[in-house]
Amino acid sequence: MTAAHAVPTTKRRRWRAFFADRNGATAVEFALIGPAFIALLLAIIQTFLVFFAQQLLEQVVNQSSRAILTGQAQAASMTKAQFATAVCSNVVILFDCSKLMIDVQVAGSWSSANTGSPALTFDGSGNVTNVWQFNPGNQGDIVVVRVMYQWPVFLGPLGFNLANQSNGSRLIMSSTAFMNEAFVNS
Repeated sequence: MTAAHAVPTTKRRRWRAFFADRNGATAVEFALIGPAFIALLLAIIQTFLVFFAQQLLEQVVNQSSRAILTGQAQAASMTKAQFATAVCSNVVILFDCSKLMIDVQVAGSWSSANTGSPALTFDGSGNVTNVWQFNPGNQGDIVVVRVMYQWPVFLGPLGFNLANQSNGSRLIMSSTAFMNEAFVNS
């Protein structure tokens, strides 16, 4: 082998060694992929928490509304505060009971039953100013129970945002409509 051939071979070996060297490659790959992975992970966790809270609220409304459906709330002359306490006793985790908004109304007919999400109004401090009703009705009445909660959300990486309220929170709501059973008024 001549000296002229030795130089290109040495350069080729150096280039091969450079490309074969994997020291630091993992760190570079993580720096490229890591932020997107973490953003995706945060978005998944936040979405899971919102859906889990929504499902828990659905369960709470179904359990609590049973007292109105069967006439237990009417027989006990339950007040709005007492019904709110009953709702809160079914909330195991995740909710601040003082921030639950409870609306119980009698509807004249099934077609006029309002189970939709209300338009919330806020004061200067960001507190909800809506006035909620509590009318459990009598036997045979169509009753709509709506329980709402402003779930705090954070703006995730890459602009992922679950907020649907002007104050940056997400209104989660559960509603149920039913016709009160026949019961004996006290």
